[in-house]
Amino acid sequence: MCGKFIQMKDWEAMVELAQLIQSAALGLTETVTPMRVASVIRLNAAGQREVARMRWGFVPANARDQNIGTQFIHARAETIEEKPTYRDAFFNRRGLVIVRSFNEGHEITPTKTEQHVITPRDGTPLAIAVIWERWSKMPLESFAMVTTAANALIGTITDRMPAVIAPEDWPKWLGEEQASVDDLKAILKPFEGDWEMEAAARAKSPAPKKPSVQQELF
Repeated sequence: MCGKFIQMKDWEAMVELAQLIQSAALGLTETVTPMRVASVIRLNAAGQREVARMRWGFVPANARDQNIGTQFIHARAETIEEKPTYRDAFFNRRGLVIVRSFNEGHEITPTKTEQHVITPRDGTPLAIAVIWERWSKMPLESFAMVTTAANALIGTITDRMPAVIAPEDWPKWLGEEQASVDDLKAILKPFEGDWEMEAAARAKSPAPKKPSVQQELF
């Protein structure tokens, strides 16, 4: 499951796909891991694209504690429209994070994971689907990464991958074009691309924990 990605750092003023692509080789980058901030493309109240800074780790609007975001890093595409935690955001608050690369982990032992970095061979950034929420208790916006079944390449190390959105499907996902639930679910599928995968480093994995009651409910 993806737990890290690399994206451009200074994208606040860039809201068009062409600008993002042209700037990919020029701007600074930042490494984003859960509970850190990333740049998310979304529609503003006027229906125009904008870039907002949000924390990775979805905090439901009515949550009592913002730290619950650590439990909601990923949202499964197969059930996203059904889960109480994610349903409203799926219908009303969808966005994209544009990345240069992302990491997937291959479990070596219960305590060791080998990280693999997935990067497009031609250097073209990838758009990953997210859903976002605004917490009611303070000015905090957060997001969860949408995941789907792994493609042929990533399937050799794990069974899940980020839901990559093709450029032609941006308007549907962002809400610029009308789309049914079936239309949206159809674009949340394994994405096959000309990517390279390189083993990075082995990291210790936290000891497995029994799911909390909160986790089991969502």
